[in-house]
Amino acid sequence: MKRVFSLLEKTVLGSPVQFAWQKTLGNFIAITGSDHTVKIFDRHGQKKNEISLSGNCIAMDWDQDGDTLAIIADKSSSIYLWDANTNKTSQVDTGMRELMSFLRWSKTEALLAAGTAKGNLLIYNHQTSRKIPILGKHTKRITSGCWSNGKLIALGGEDKLITISNHEGDTIRVGTVKGEPSDMQFIVMKTDDRTSGSETTVSVVLGKKILYLFNFQDPDNPIELQFQQHYGSIVAYKWYGDGYIMIGFSLGFFVVISTHIREIGHEILQVCNHKDNLTSIAISQSLNKAASCGDNCIKIHDLSDLNEMYAIINLEDENKGLDQLSWTDDGQLLAVSAKRGSLHVFLTKLPILGDSCSTRIAYLTSLLEVTVANHIEREIPVTVSVEVEPSFVAVGHYHLAVGMNNRAWFYALGENSVKKLKDMEYLGTVNNMCLNSDYAAALFEGKVQLHMIESEVLGTQEERETRLFPDNDDKSKILCHTLTSDFLIYGTDAGIIQYFYIEDWQYVNDYRHPVSVRKIFPDPSGSRLVFIDDKSDGFVYCPVNDGVYEIPNFQPTIKGILWENWAMDKGVFVAYDDDKIYTYVFHKDTIQGSKVILAGGTRVPYSHKPLLLYNGELTCQTQSGKTNTVALSTHSFLGTLKSVGPNDLKQMLTQTIMLKRFSEAWELCKLLNSPSSWNELARACLHHMELEFAIRVYRTIRNVGMVMSLEQIKGIEDHNLLAGHLAMFTSDFNLAQDLYLASSCPSVALEMRRDLQHWDSALQLAKRLAPDEIPFISKEYAIQLEFTGDYVNALAHYEKGITGNNKFQEHDEACLAGVAQMSIRMGDIRRGVNQAIKHPSRVLKRDCGAILESMKQFSEAAQLYEKGQYYDKAASVYIRCKNWAKVGELLPHVSSPKIHLQYAKAKEADGRYKEAVLAYENAKQWDNVIRLYLDHLNNPEKAVSVVRETQSLDGAKMVARFFLQLGDYGSAIQFLVLSKCNNEAFSLAQQHNKMEIYADIISEFENTTNGKNYQSIALYILKGEKSLLRAGKFFPSICSHYSEALKHFLKGSKHTDSCSTTGYEMAIETVGQAKDETLTNQLIDYLMGESDGVPKVKQKIKIPSEMATNLMILHSYILVKIHVKYGDHLKGARMLIRVANNISKFHIKYIVPILTSTVIECHRAGLKKSAFGFAAMLMRPEYRNKIDVKYKKKIEAMVRRPDTSEAEEPTTPCPYCEFLLPECELLCPGCKNNLPYCIATGRHMVQGDWTVCPHCDFPALFSEFRSLLQNESTCPMCSEKVNIVSLMKIVDCTPHLNLEVE
Repeated sequence: MKRVFSLLEKTVLGSPVQFAWQKTLGNFIAITGSDHTVKIFDRHGQKKNEISLSGNCIAMDWDQDGDTLAIIADKSSSIYLWDANTNKTSQVDTGMRELMSFLRWSKTEALLAAGTAKGNLLIYNHQTSRKIPILGKHTKRITSGCWSNGKLIALGGEDKLITISNHEGDTIRVGTVKGEPSDMQFIVMKTDDRTSGSETTVSVVLGKKILYLFNFQDPDNPIELQFQQHYGSIVAYKWYGDGYIMIGFSLGFFVVISTHIREIGHEILQVCNHKDNLTSIAISQSLNKAASCGDNCIKIHDLSDLNEMYAIINLEDENKGLDQLSWTDDGQLLAVSAKRGSLHVFLTKLPILGDSCSTRIAYLTSLLEVTVANHIEREIPVTVSVEVEPSFVAVGHYHLAVGMNNRAWFYALGENSVKKLKDMEYLGTVNNMCLNSDYAAALFEGKVQLHMIESEVLGTQEERETRLFPDNDDKSKILCHTLTSDFLIYGTDAGIIQYFYIEDWQYVNDYRHPVSVRKIFPDPSGSRLVFIDDKSDGFVYCPVNDGVYEIPNFQPTIKGILWENWAMDKGVFVAYDDDKIYTYVFHKDTIQGSKVILAGGTRVPYSHKPLLLYNGELTCQTQSGKTNTVALSTHSFLGTLKSVGPNDLKQMLTQTIMLKRFSEAWELCKLLNSPSSWNELARACLHHMELEFAIRVYRTIRNVGMVMSLEQIKGIEDHNLLAGHLAMFTSDFNLAQDLYLASSCPSVALEMRRDLQHWDSALQLAKRLAPDEIPFISKEYAIQLEFTGDYVNALAHYEKGITGNNKFQEHDEACLAGVAQMSIRMGDIRRGVNQAIKHPSRVLKRDCGAILESMKQFSEAAQLYEKGQYYDKAASVYIRCKNWAKVGELLPHVSSPKIHLQYAKAKEADGRYKEAVLAYENAKQWDNVIRLYLDHLNNPEKAVSVVRETQSLDGAKMVARFFLQLGDYGSAIQFLVLSKCNNEAFSLAQQHNKMEIYADIISEFENTTNGKNYQSIALYILKGEKSLLRAGKFFPSICSHYSEALKHFLKGSKHTDSCSTTGYEMAIETVGQAKDETLTNQLIDYLMGESDGVPKVKQKIKIPSEMATNLMILHSYILVKIHVKYGDHLKGARMLIRVANNISKFHIKYIVPILTSTVIECHRAGLKKSAFGFAAMLMRPEYRNKIDVKYKKKIEAMVRRPDTSEAEEPTTPCPYCEFLLPECELLCPGCKNNLPYCIATGRHMVQGDWTVCPHCDFPALFSEFRSLLQNESTCPMCSEKVNIVSLMKIVDCTPHLNLEVE
């Protein structure tokens, strides 16, 4: 709290000090001590007058308007009156002979009540000077009293009586009390329903201990409120709010109680505010504050929360303590007296006067002090001392103006100094003033005076120095005005907003509003302004195009508007009242045109007046003469975002989009990282026609379609056309149509409606824009109507779609087809059928036929199917209507087996079996064909032929039964096997001794016969015919009966010499099929005589080709190790190539190692092409991860950098036909023979270099075998020791070339 002034004991002269503030205005304070004078000071501490009294002042009081101060003094029966307006003092002779003891003015009229020391009363009317003396009102000194709002006066005296009288002095009620009354106040008691009543109760303090509530309409039921002893005595009490009393006690406590009937006497709050004593309390309803004084400090509380301390004022010099405390009615000044005889006045509430220009603000910081600051540009605040307490403040770029009434003082603002320029008087009381860099504009009495601030310095032309608005011929009254850098703008009671261009010194624009314009607020550039009219509605006005846009949700309590001064946030402004700030945004360029939206609201702290808005931060002036910043809730995204949750981030994104802060929205979308957020931002960019930013967003979310679409239209200069495209992208098609029609290309609206299939709208547009398109739109519309089932309108639009122009023949045919179909659906079958028959389209005939078929019009449907060459459908419909004659006619063209079957059944029922058989054949119903041939046509040969051709099981059964009836058991068995009735066939063969036939048939159909049949035959033969070889022949076909077959073949060979060779061959074949090592060893042991000690006769036995091939591959792999061992890598590589080409014959676990070895050996031998081929095979996914780590990188390098160079393999002649072929090739292309191979090298044999192993008889190249035996002593094939001397070169190799291999 700022101290305004202090009056020390030397000034007041004596204690105790009494003082009284002027009521209402609070411009003066009357002070008295013990020096027989009353001194009058103004609110700044300047002494205005001094009134001499006959003795010490007993009481003084101001009237209700603050015009007159009444004083009574000791040793005098007169009343002193001081007039604040004339500064003159007068005396009123009371006519009483006794001394005065009490004085109080009425609250509503100029009536003064004065009490005497003997209990008499005088009522004095100051206006009429009428005096009404009332003798004997009390029997002793009148010490206290009060007036009600309605002309009643309550008095209390030393006689312990309370009297209630009217303004004429007539006594209404008298009450007796227990102690001497003091501090009386009229109050309104609250009832249960809390309705307000009249002042029928007087509150009074009795003996400084009891608060007594006396209802003079119910005098028998007074209320006495007593308090705890440790509080001390009652010092003072104040009523406030809705029936609450604050009571101050001498020992430092203050207590709040309620007077509601249910709560009366209940202590709501009890606070020990001062340590030693409390001397006074005061309440300011305008400030909503309460103060108490005691010890040497003042403590101030907010009435809305008394527990919290609002402020503390310490007066360290007042060691004797403080005394009385009082506020002015407006709450601006708080006076406190001290017991040593001094008085201090503090500023508790300043008039909130302030102004702003760009980012500079000026505001009242004391009653005679104005501060100019620019916190945005960080300028040092400048304090300006002014001569008067101003009623208005204005600031410009370089000047400050303050003033009151009709006078203004101008100051020049330097960098660090202030210079007073001049003061100026106007023709009336100034209501408002505005400044720019050169001019000032003052509003007074409905006129505005525009004048230069420093005219003598600028040397401007005289006519440009000042001008009065409006002109003399304009009788309107100016209600508001403002001044921008270039314009004087004002609004009148006629609803006119005028723009006066200062540079050209003439009017440049005006706007006429239906009602008066009360307030105007331009943006910093003056290109937009907000005005409030007489209906309290708000509008944004753009003088460039005379556009007016109503502000939505505009509250009638709005007091002012502030535009955003941050350059990047144009179009944002706030409207404020006492409680809330509303943030609005003016969107100039949107696809819907210009409009104003409400972005949100922010609570205004108590008693804050907004002065400046910059980047979402509001600078406000407070009652304490300071500024405070308030962050708008609509700009919460400007704070830190690190710890913000997703929901808050989404809300912030909405804020940024509404405020058109797309850069901030981009950052929020990056934090949210959700498709919905990016799409919301993208849609907002489209709404505001920010194409580049929209493209950037859509590119980020990879919406290629939108990026391409926007790239195509971003060069369009026609605003309406561009906005139409964007409205279409946002699915606002009605708006898009309106914008297209207003553009230079209205036909785009028709294209859009056609693309959207909005055919009604498209037809309406086509009538205006493109009548030639109506037939084509009608056809499309008809198709849609047909789809939705609206056939009536579909027919009408198909008919409208017919052009009759040969250019559009295809279109007309489609419309005629629609007419045909819709006619049928509408029941006009004759017209529809005729139209369909005439139409060249087969498809139309099919579709119309389907419609007729669904309507059960089978005859017409079949007719159209037939005309359309849909013979299957036609025949089907003819069948439904039993028209077999037409079916027969169509049958050659019918491909559906179902129809043929239906026709066949019908003919069979009629006994026409030949036609029925033909139809059954066409229907592929072979069982029925066979049945008719056997049962009705007596043609078994044909039936057997059909069975053999078709392999029909049921047909075979029928034929088998037929032959069984004839006694032809062989044929019956054959067809039973064919029909998979093997058990019946076996039984039949057994019964009639036809097992040979059955066995032959079984072998013929062995692919379709299981092993059980062979087992049955074998067992039957063993038991009946005792033929081991014949029985054994059937065992290999039995799963897991190879051992049984081998046993029979060997037994059969032993007992039958002639068949021994066949038995051995069959045994070898069985072992080959079994692939069982045990059976193989068993057979070898038997042949070598190991089992019975008798070697079997050497015979030429056919070797299975697969066995020979497997032996060759295995032997080739064995040779690899021998060649590599002696460093012949080329031979080893050739053998590995042969093995790798047959890699599928090896187990999967050997595949990768074999292929790896092949790659390595081929690489060593220089066979680079082969190495690359097998390396690529190893790179397959199933092999790659199984390659040995030490070879893997090398093999991968071969594949990445392939080298396909490789020498051709040498050729040698075929031993059969002398054809030259590669030496390791074992199949001759010339004679197609499998060539024998050398057991030493793996190459094919050649004549002239032939030998055989003495032990195993396998061939070898004589030269190569000899070379091998120089290092090795055993045969590579049989591992028997071979002496090099025993090798013989065979000249004639013909016998060795005839060894049979299957």
